[in-house]
Amino acid sequence: MLVILLGLAVVVLDSSLLNLALPAIARSFAAPASHTIWVVNAYQIATLVMLLPLAAVGERIGYRNVYLAGMALFALAALGAFFAPSLETLIAARALQGLGAAGVLSVNAALVRFIYPRAHLGRGLALNSAVVAGASVAGPTLAAAILSVGSWPWLLAPNVPLGLLTVWLGRKTLPETPRLAAEPGARAFSALDLVLNMAMFALVFLGADALGVARKDQAGSMLSGALMLGAGLLIGAWHLARQSRKPRPLFPVDLLRIPVFALSMASSVNAFCAQTLAFLALPFLLLETFGRSAIEAGLLLTAWPAAIVTIAPLSGRLIGRYPDGLLGGLGMAVFAAGLWLLALMPAHPSDLDVIWRMALCGAGFALFQSPNNHTIVRSTPVQRSGAGSAMLGTARLTGQTLGAVILATLFAVWPCHDGTAEMVALAGAGLFAAVAGVCSSLRVRQPLH
Repeated sequence: MLVILLGLAVVVLDSSLLNLALPAIARSFAAPASHTIWVVNAYQIATLVMLLPLAAVGERIGYRNVYLAGMALFALAALGAFFAPSLETLIAARALQGLGAAGVLSVNAALVRFIYPRAHLGRGLALNSAVVAGASVAGPTLAAAILSVGSWPWLLAPNVPLGLLTVWLGRKTLPETPRLAAEPGARAFSALDLVLNMAMFALVFLGADALGVARKDQAGSMLSGALMLGAGLLIGAWHLARQSRKPRPLFPVDLLRIPVFALSMASSVNAFCAQTLAFLALPFLLLETFGRSAIEAGLLLTAWPAAIVTIAPLSGRLIGRYPDGLLGGLGMAVFAAGLWLLALMPAHPSDLDVIWRMALCGAGFALFQSPNNHTIVRSTPVQRSGAGSAMLGTARLTGQTLGAVILATLFAVWPCHDGTAEMVALAGAGLFAAVAGVCSSLRVRQPLH
């Protein structure tokens, strides 16, 4: 579990560390911001499009092998990114890092399923959830601390020794897992399956991103974004139609036919959308509207991940004693309440006003995530553990992308950071959390299979 949690922390942290450094990267390479954003996009797209294919590969060659290969590629690509002589090289290295991250994230939960006894699986997933949620929201704070004493390449430097340490420990400790028996000559997926899967996720991501950042007077950008999004949806419809006819589809439509699995995925997407929407808006609110310094804002934001790390182990111990759907619904109710209370903060809040609301959000999310992940893993047939594990990462990245796009759209509507867009974002995040809570509560009477 140390190997699992260490690799997970490194990969999830890396996904958000460079956001804060984009202006410095643009200055370093004398590049426009529109090109620099690909340092982040290349990583996210590579991760998103390869989660499901690498999970399918893991079912055939073993989850352990995919995890270790992914972690090794991630560490070596980080070294290349650290020494990148040009923006193009940096973007290519970040894409390779994203591919390595997909190897880790695609099989992470599947490995946990084979590490923990069935009765204690909830505790293992709770540890996973604490690391994912804590690392997701701690990234900007850690990035600010590193940038206060060093230049942007040092954000990448820890990935190399930590990644190689994870590989070395993993070779000694990670368990071998059952491999899916394949018919002679059969492949995990066809080349067309892979191309359609990549095109679907990439075009939807890029189209939504282009629509989110385009201003109302940029008709060309809005049109290109709409065309990419439409093309991604059409390709996705064709892809899913093809997958629905296969016994072990690359995109697990077979799992989505399980009602409790589908409800859990809907809960996860909405919950991560709410978390991302809020946590990206809060720095603007604290810095631009409330006049906090960067250090003060970072310390205030730390209350959120601190609450997650505190509550997640308790949430894991409650799994099995109470229905997952009930725990998840309660957690999202607390989360939504915290978000709405943040949106209703006074014009000049004290530090305590901010901290207890942040802690409430973190506690609610922690109470939700572990039971939700437990249901996703338990409702997945053992032979499809890889697909279920990859869908955890797919839901998280989809929700995070949706939250970022919504916030970009709000900033385009309200370009002045007077607090209006941020407050609307927090109120909207509360609505997404409420939807996640409803989906979670609907699972209480649903069988696992």
